[in-house]
Amino acid sequence: MSYVIGIAILLLDIWAILNVLQSSASTPAKLAWSAGIVFFPLLGLIVWYLAGPKSRPALT
Repeated sequence: MSYVIGIAILLLDIWAILNVLQSSASTPAKLAWSAGIVFFPLLGLIVWYLAGPKSRPALT
């Protein structure tokens, strides 16, 4: 059963990294967020979700 949790965290981390890379943040910020998610999978995911770069819709 613990492998299911591990796979879920891995999939969520991949999703988070893809969202970071698609965000409007600067390149150094993207690298820092991605490294945090990779080195601290669960904690990095939580912190990214709460405080990470959000995509900003264009003003029309």
